[in-house]
Amino acid sequence: MASVSIIGSGSWGVALSALLHNNGHQVTVWSAFEAESEALKTTRQLKSLPGLILPEDMTFTTDLEAAMTGKDLLVTASPSIYVRSTAKKMSPFCRDGQVIVNVAKGIEEDTLMTLSDILREELPQANVAVLSGPSHAEEVCRGLPTTCLAGAEDRETGEFVQNCFMSPVFRVYTSPDILGIELGGALKNVIALAAGIADGLGYGDNTKAALITRGIYEITKLGLAMGGRVETFGGLSGIGDLIVTCASMHSRNRRAGILIGKGYTMEEAMTEVQMVVEGVYSAKAGLALGRKYHIDLPIIEEVNQVLFDGKPAKDAVADLMLRNRTDENAGLEWNS
Repeated sequence: MASVSIIGSGSWGVALSALLHNNGHQVTVWSAFEAESEALKTTRQLKSLPGLILPEDMTFTTDLEAAMTGKDLLVTASPSIYVRSTAKKMSPFCRDGQVIVNVAKGIEEDTLMTLSDILREELPQANVAVLSGPSHAEEVCRGLPTTCLAGAEDRETGEFVQNCFMSPVFRVYTSPDILGIELGGALKNVIALAAGIADGLGYGDNTKAALITRGIYEITKLGLAMGGRVETFGGLSGIGDLIVTCASMHSRNRRAGILIGKGYTMEEAMTEVQMVVEGVYSAKAGLALGRKYHIDLPIIEEVNQVLFDGKPAKDAVADLMLRNRTDENAGLEWNS
């Protein structure tokens, strides 16, 4: 049994707290908000996860020092835009060698850093790992079979994270490609916005398949240029996470995209979804990374124009369809 704290009390953090408790671990959930922590302590429920009743022996607190002290594993589950500020608060209480697994997905817009890079910068004494893959909180908390990927710098840490989370309904693989895992997890949210926009415009399965296929192509091209591994983008945290996020109504990114396709502004869509839409924050960072590494990212570029420049969604689709003719894979050679 491990002693684990979840740093963040949103739907993903709470779903993982239930999973870890069911695995026999001692679990504490930290929240930045007193009212939210008290509500969890009193009702043992989270409104966004109906039907999940949290066990009586799970601890809820707003005391970050208490949440971090003496823990075998810390799980950072704050939205990507709060990872740095949360890490700064964690710094005084983080011991040398503390294993931290980040489960949020995103890229910091100003620095273009991945979330694990932010944690290493703010918590250099920690041993930072990641957990990612096709895993909606709404299904994990119901015990539906799910697979994820644990990324770490060394096998021992990867297998420790794997052993903590692994269960009969939650299968975890390991990988040393932290960068590839994080890029796949962050940029798939941008492609999911595009898929949702297409749904909102009334387009069909052909369009969705095209966006998923060409989307993973863009993610892979950028990821390889940055040093990620091609195997990662063809796996759970690449194509796997992209498929589920583009196809599921659990996906807040797809839901926001649907609203934008129907004519909502980006701000109106985010308000309607009532949850953090990570793809909005990763879109600018993805485009900036493409320019930094000289990689053409047409889908991500059009999403940015729709989100931030007021471009009509139909015009964005038309421009994608009417781009210059090209081969599917430029690296393949013709016989003649």
